[in-house]
Amino acid sequence: MSDRLVGFVGLLREHGIHAGPSETVDAAATIVALGTADSRVLRSGLAACLLRRNGQRKVFDQLFDLYFLDATRPIAASSEDSDPLRERIIAALIQGADTAELAREALNTFGAYGGAGESAGRVTSASGAGWSSYLTMKSLRPDEISEQVAQTMGGTGQFDAAVHTIEARRRVEQFRSAVQAEARLRSAQLRGTDYIARRGVESGGDSTDFLGAREQDLAEMRRLVHPLARKLATRLAVRRKKAVRGQIDLRRTLRRSMATGGVPIDPVLRARRHGRPDLVVLADVSGSVTGFAEFTLQLVQALQDQFSKVRSFGFVDTCAEITGYFSPGEPPPPGFAQNIVREAGVARFGSSNYGEALQGFVDHYLDALGPRTCVLILGDARTNRTDPNLAALEAITERAKAVYWLNPEPSRSWNTGDSAAAAYTEVVTMHECRNVTQLAEVIGRLLPA
Repeated sequence: MSDRLVGFVGLLREHGIHAGPSETVDAAATIVALGTADSRVLRSGLAACLLRRNGQRKVFDQLFDLYFLDATRPIAASSEDSDPLRERIIAALIQGADTAELAREALNTFGAYGGAGESAGRVTSASGAGWSSYLTMKSLRPDEISEQVAQTMGGTGQFDAAVHTIEARRRVEQFRSAVQAEARLRSAQLRGTDYIARRGVESGGDSTDFLGAREQDLAEMRRLVHPLARKLATRLAVRRKKAVRGQIDLRRTLRRSMATGGVPIDPVLRARRHGRPDLVVLADVSGSVTGFAEFTLQLVQALQDQFSKVRSFGFVDTCAEITGYFSPGEPPPPGFAQNIVREAGVARFGSSNYGEALQGFVDHYLDALGPRTCVLILGDARTNRTDPNLAALEAITERAKAVYWLNPEPSRSWNTGDSAAAAYTEVVTMHECRNVTQLAEVIGRLLPA
């Protein structure tokens, strides 16, 4: 068990959960105190010892299943007919019963590929074989199941229907999670626990790439906005406090040094003027980078108390101000980026055109920039092979105090296809921001105090 715990903690570190030696010792004491008979109790105890931040529980649960659940238990028999199986799943979801056994049966019926089902009762190393939770859920049609569960739960009013719909979706997602956990355990039997732990575990919300995020991933990212904003706000406040005192005033320092024989023991610093900088955000809200733009705009708006003024502009192939779509203290509804595209006048033809968008900003909104303005440009710099219009970007950099470009693509892709990142980096500094962790690090480092 000690070797298993050490391996488990090592995999947690590889997935960004920094559990040190003291936490590992506490986890070992927890195993001794709680035992291993009840996996749910053990899971909660180890999570209390090893986790520190929001968003880490998802990765922890997946790795816990691989390392501490019994993967050699008998596999449920396949169902010959899918309809009775779906009816039993629906009945269990309506009653709120445990669906773990039904998840095993569903995976055995629909999820095997490449000959995995033929070797279900023994540990093998089948190349190309495996178990797929995606195939299982696709065959079960979860949207239809959710709708049937909501209708069967009763209720006549509009409010009751909305509550039952939300509850039905939650129960279906729990069943999906059970299928995914079972698929990982089966795959670990075929390929080994370490292989699946390194390659088959979904990342947490703070390390999921914006460009590959699914709707449930974006929902988890939205929950991280305000805790992250509080953290960054504290960091900016500390930097601002340290920056109140400026450079050395040489004349006053020399005058004071006359009292100590000409030795400048006590330097005099120039007092800096108090005041908060302005922030302007110029965001690509086209379909390819919608998730990145949506999350970053929410984060910037949550930080707006740290600036004297925040103005946001969106574009696809033309630029328009979107500051009015954000209300102080209120998170925007999911999918508000699509509403901006439909209503704000940021698109004329629908395809990204950075050259036209930058020119539109210069023509109509250049007065938003000043000597205290920091500009954040959000986008993948993919121009659909149109003119990148470096002259417009140069006009922005000349007017603003600082301009930074945040790109959600990995840096190795910046010069591929229709990307104009190489041209833009000659004018502004471009930073890779593929996930929440990178974005927080970059914003915390770049935003002026």
